[in-house]
Amino acid sequence: MDIVRAIEDNAAELLMAMGAAGGGSQRADDRATWTIGGSPIDYHNAVVRAADAGVAAESLAALKKHGVPGTWHAGPSMPIDRTALTAAGFVAAGSEPGMAVRIAELRAPAAVPGLTITRVGDDDALAVWEATLGQGFGEGEREARWVASVYRELGYGDPWQHYLGWLDGTPVATATVFLGAGVAGVYFVMTVPEARRRGIGAAITYGALRAGARPGIEYAVLGSSPAGRSVYEALGFREYCTIELYEWAG
Repeated sequence: MDIVRAIEDNAAELLMAMGAAGGGSQRADDRATWTIGGSPIDYHNAVVRAADAGVAAESLAALKKHGVPGTWHAGPSMPIDRTALTAAGFVAAGSEPGMAVRIAELRAPAAVPGLTITRVGDDDALAVWEATLGQGFGEGEREARWVASVYRELGYGDPWQHYLGWLDGTPVATATVFLGAGVAGVYFVMTVPEARRRGIGAAITYGALRAGARPGIEYAVLGSSPAGRSVYEALGFREYCTIELYEWAG
């Protein structure tokens, strides 16, 4: 398996599916793949593939038309010169290490006393997941509200798996596993601020992947935040590539 391409493709499939469920305009042709207009969050109005520099101006025009901010997710397979993005008006917004591990080789983290992990299976459980995510992920309640609205549209069966971590009966952590491009992608891993530094992030990542593993899916992949990198490395993930982010804030 081409692990680098699987890292890129899993994220692209997730972003495109979420954007479509949010009502975004989809493009997928030989020059570009994007979803724009389905989210108020810049990360999710996403250009995930492009074949030439001219697409930069076209994507900016689409963002302006829909009145939303947006982001290019520029991985190793994207051949265009990154200066074309800045020339068009996009700003470098950091990068994410693309990481992967064989699921069979995941290293179990230390047990967290009082922690249980459950899979979200209905709207009531998703409401708890939304409220938990909103306490500490990305743009907070605004992002959590949009993500949950999309997840309700997409449903609760595979390839979508959402997990809650409960500490002594109180919801304290979230995770999503998305089965796509032949791998299990890990997203929206978050522990509420007051419960951090106890190993809960590692525990819910490990537990979700063990629960969500399916025959024929050998690898787990993710794009890490700087804060999460050491957590994932301890589980056995290693970096395979870098995904550069370029943002237009509107």
